[in-house]
Amino acid sequence: MRVKDENILLFPYQFTHQTPQKRAQNPKLSDALQTYFKLKGKGKGEIFFRAARRAVRDVIALLKDRYLNDYSTTDAAQFRDHLLDRGLVSSTVKRVFAIVRAIINLSIQEYGLSFKNAFAKTYIPDLEDSIKRQPIPIDIIRDIQKECMKINDPNRWLIALISDTGMRLSEALGLKISDIKLDEEIPYLNITPNSARRLKTKSSQRQIPLVGSSLWAAKQILMNVKGEFAFPHYTVKDYCYTNSASAALNKWLRPRTADRCVIHSLRHSMRDRLRATNCPSEMIDQIGGWSNQSVGENYGYGFSLKNLLDEMSKI
Repeated sequence: MRVKDENILLFPYQFTHQTPQKRAQNPKLSDALQTYFKLKGKGKGEIFFRAARRAVRDVIALLKDRYLNDYSTTDAAQFRDHLLDRGLVSSTVKRVFAIVRAIINLSIQEYGLSFKNAFAKTYIPDLEDSIKRQPIPIDIIRDIQKECMKINDPNRWLIALISDTGMRLSEALGLKISDIKLDEEIPYLNITPNSARRLKTKSSQRQIPLVGSSLWAAKQILMNVKGEFAFPHYTVKDYCYTNSASAALNKWLRPRTADRCVIHSLRHSMRDRLRATNCPSEMIDQIGGWSNQSVGENYGYGFSLKNLLDEMSKI
């Protein structure tokens, strides 16, 4: 569902909201969610609202929409067991609890409430049940790139563009035509936030030289796409349909790759490919937009496009 109104709650559940004075004295979980959106939601993307809404919906479905001090640590443990019984991996359960804790903690702090957060210290075991995303071997990547050039349609441009840049899917989907710089001495992509999608971290704002299949894809886009965005079938002025794109691309990729390989696997593969050329880790982080690992890496302007091009040409 596309999020237009931050205050839309959790259909099919309907709540009777309290007055501001009553809510401040003893808010319910649904009211805490509204407070969370109001205070933390400014500038956040659709994923932020969807994840918070889903977490609260799941709590309410199991434990009802109670006043915050009516939830007990036993209730929180029951909610943990419920999520694990549904087949969620432990890392996902931890993320859900982190969201619920944050929502409740904000209301406790905002309204000066004295009780403890029942979800604060729930033990969640490390079950080692997470599925690790596998990188795609380079020979399979080459076959995929060749097939993309043969089919030569927007979805294949998208895969090819990601394959030799290591971009996140959302970064590629949100590209504007003006972000593709082919007339420069070194062709590159300008990754910057816009109305359709934000960037994950400050380090995500960067410039990536275009090489190999990514350069081919960029040329196809400029020759064939008219309008503001590079992928208008997935992107409009204020929204990227990332889930739809991911489903379509993964459906095409899976039969052509090893088990569990998806579009994001190309990003993992890029890091491995750069490591194989002995590319400095600082440069790898800059190319992929990964967060800096040390304070010192925040100083200076980083590597030049020429430096980046020299390393990326090796892959």
